[in-house]
Amino acid sequence: MSALVLAVLLSLVSAVAYAAAAIVQERVAASTPGSAYAPVRRPAWWGSVSLNGLGAALHVAALACGPLTLVQPMGALTIVFALPMAAVLVRRRAGAAAWRGAVMATAGLAGLLVLTNGADADALATGSRLVLAAAGFGAVAALFVASRALHRAATRSVLLAAAAGGAFGLASVFTKSVAEDWESGPALGDVPILCAIAGFAMSGLLLSQASYRGAGLAAPLATVTVVNPVVAAAIGLTLFGESFRYGSAGTAIALGCGVVAAGGLILLTTERLGAARHHKPVLTAARRPEDSPDQTATPPALR
Repeated sequence: MSALVLAVLLSLVSAVAYAAAAIVQERVAASTPGSAYAPVRRPAWWGSVSLNGLGAALHVAALACGPLTLVQPMGALTIVFALPMAAVLVRRRAGAAAWRGAVMATAGLAGLLVLTNGADADALATGSRLVLAAAGFGAVAALFVASRALHRAATRSVLLAAAAGGAFGLASVFTKSVAEDWESGPALGDVPILCAIAGFAMSGLLLSQASYRGAGLAAPLATVTVVNPVVAAAIGLTLFGESFRYGSAGTAIALGCGVVAAGGLILLTTERLGAARHHKPVLTAARRPEDSPDQTATPPALR
């Protein structure tokens, strides 16, 4: 079995584990409204942490076998697995618009996978890694602060999920870098990068948990699924010397695939916003006294 095939197989199983973890996280968020980031008293949340850990371990193994631009887009399968799994396991069915958005996001990232060039990547110097880590933490923190200023659950969850996806993508970048270094044995200089990996992974976990609060499953998961490989692929292309097939034409097609994936994400977000607007008046109307069963059953002239 070639390293490329092994990377694909590991990524498939990793996507299943991540999908199961996302379903559990969403259910915990729905049933624990007071604990946005870390509902540590819920055993189910620790189950989701374990599933995320399993997915991460398989992901690390896949990164050791294949390039960033191949392994990261395979994460698109997470939402492909998550929607039917949620329908079967927790009776949480997604609407037609959510499915269309999920298919668009998956198709766009699948295009990136097809265009991936599996050539060996260049190494990144330790100083450059530290600068990248600092910039990454700054970007994630900025998205988190911006989300705190928003009041709509759907848009707030998208920003939190984008921050989580960026954190996961950066963790994958540094994991790939360290995995390549360790081919010649571990080094003391990798300790700060290992700390950065742990920080990004934990930040991604907590932010993704918060993103499911009041936003359902599809939109936050799709956001993480899209942002994660986009961030990692962008870094892989610009800093690690990875590339797409067919030169400039392949790069242009890959950008188009990225636009399709982004369109799917936008569709998922607007679908969630529309559902929230449609649901709110129903709840308001249900609370009005004139809509109570006793009063509506009485003719106006007899009141």
